[in-house]
Amino acid sequence: MFIKKFTSGPIATNTYVVVSSLTREAFIIDAAPESFELVYDYLVTDGLKYKAILLTHSHWDHIADVSKIKEKFEIPVYVHALDAPNLQNPGADGLPCPLNFPQIKPDFLLEEGALLNLGNLTFQIIYTPGHSIGSVCFYEKNQHVLFSGDTLFQGSIGNISFPTSSPNLMWSSLAKLAQLDPNTRVFPGHGSSTTIKQEHWLANAQEYFG
Repeated sequence: MFIKKFTSGPIATNTYVVVSSLTREAFIIDAAPESFELVYDYLVTDGLKYKAILLTHSHWDHIADVSKIKEKFEIPVYVHALDAPNLQNPGADGLPCPLNFPQIKPDFLLEEGALLNLGNLTFQIIYTPGHSIGSVCFYEKNQHVLFSGDTLFQGSIGNISFPTSSPNLMWSSLAKLAQLDPNTRVFPGHGSSTTIKQEHWLANAQEYFG
């Protein structure tokens, strides 16, 4: 597995390109503002075949370039059903949206426990509501890798005061992540990577952030 991170947009959002070393196929995880050209140049330089856009959630800073990427590479978009309305109608989540970008109808709706294959890689969907009602993480168990979106950051968590946020659901979601292999590398929606072991507070997150 190869992982390339691009950080872009007004609030420094991470877009990831995840590549199967066996087939050179790739998933794009989230599509931050101004990520399109970065993702495109990486494809041209490394000769990758993009297979899908996977969304950890549908806040504007994670979906602004979905339309450009989808149209250019003619690939499907995956999002959890409960965050799909905001993808189809940006701003439906009640958050101010400072950018204008097209509505997108998702091609597939993600569910807890579903598996997505990429060459020799298999990503499990972990449903982690809290930051948004339809937040998910993508977990590759054999490689010990988790893409956590805005559920888990290095030393912190996503905002739980938004209209579709839920503190109680966030505590449950973080407790779920605490059960993963401690050596799992975590690639968040903002900031630097971390590990489950490093975030030793996960199982007791409410005591730290409640």
